Amino acid sequence: MKYKKTVAVTVLIGMFFYFTYPIYQFYTHKHKAPMLTPWGYESLPQSAPQNSKVYQPHFTNTAEKALRRIGQHRAAINAPGISIAVAIDQELVWAGASGWADLASNSPMTPDTIVRIGSTSKALTAAGLARMVQAQAISLDKPLSTIFTELPNQAWADITPRQLASHSAGMPHYKENTDYYGLLKSITLNSHYEDVDDAVMLFDGSETLSAPGEKFYYSSLGTVLLSAAMQSSVATTYQQWMQEQVLTPLAMHSTLSEQSLSSSQHTQEDQQLATFYWQEKGEQRRVRVWRDVDLSHRLAGGGWLSTSKDLVKLGQGFIDNNFIATSIKDEFWTPQRLNSGKANHQNYGIGWRIHTLSLSDEEEVTYAHHGGVSRGAQSFLVVVPKYKLSLALNINSNTEEFHDFGSIVGEIIRLFIAERKTQIKENEEEV
Repeated sequence: MKYKKTVAVTVLIGMFFYFTYPIYQFYTHKHKAPMLTPWGYESLPQSAPQNSKVYQPHFTNTAEKALRRIGQHRAAINAPGISIAVAIDQELVWAGASGWADLASNSPMTPDTIVRIGSTSKALTAAGLARMVQAQAISLDKPLSTIFTELPNQAWADITPRQLASHSAGMPHYKENTDYYGLLKSITLNSHYEDVDDAVMLFDGSETLSAPGEKFYYSSLGTVLLSAAMQSSVATTYQQWMQEQVLTPLAMHSTLSEQSLSSSQHTQEDQQLATFYWQEKGEQRRVRVWRDVDLSHRLAGGGWLSTSKDLVKLGQGFIDNNFIATSIKDEFWTPQRLNSGKANHQNYGIGWRIHTLSLSDEEEVTYAHHGGVSRGAQSFLVVVPKYKLSLALNINSNTEEFHDFGSIVGEIIRLFIAERKTQIKENEEEV
């Protein structure tokens, strides 16, 4: 009898740790609980490998300057690896990288290294939505009650795709989710959701934060609901629509979901998937491999994988009027207004933020952008329409503030636009 009690207690203790350990890991990786395991840490070597390829020879000197700054920036933010690509006028101009995709195997980061892109996924989903609007398969202003055969939550009846894509639908973000089972699953991150409709079930019991159109609340869950609305509007899955209408036309062959990568016949090395790292705070600034996670529940809003070279193709796709009509692009790149008539405080359009960048004392340009923070990765995609330039930057770790990571982007853009302007002037003089 005593033996049976011991076994029962042992089993209960084991079950307790089995079910609570993912929650503990969630908070340790958020720096909200101590990382009690002393093993697994690595310090970054002083000397880092670099990779650079210039696709347009007249950008050679500019690329050398940019590569040097990217290497310095990687060291300053203590990222294991960083990759970057620049495209101008439908042509890849330069791609470079510094550091490591995987420290254990000493594998260098390259512009072809596949990384998690976090919320940059929203710009990718916006491309799929724009193509759907262009095909007249969905209306941005039709309420969800007319799109879904069975609406998962009646509080969503009057919400429109435009409001979901511009974060004005009143949808909660992860931590505001009052569907507590779904909240738990977004913490443990150990379940797989093949269909976006299944992912919606994680928050279909949640309360909304405001009436549609009343306030701006950034919500990845809203983007997941958008992907379900897109799926309900066409005779295919969200993933298949994205593949056929965005990824294949733009030759984004290295953009996919993490689960489709892991289920393929290719190894991590074949697919050049980065290892993702958690960064220790403090003077030592050591890193360790991020815990295993499944981000399939947030695919449309934060779960895609891509490369810097693929992401600049996405940026060029938005510039290409043959891919997305000018009228639709202009609508997506216009800050959306709330019911009050005021633009939202983030200048958020439809899947993109819109701001201005100072190139010099005499010139400011409008640019569209989206950043992403994922588990052990950060991403930034920028498009400057006036100069037909797109730039993508990615790392396989996190910084304390996104600005610490993204602050280099303006400097690199200025370098390439300066060279672009020189070329334009020379061409005009020849004529």
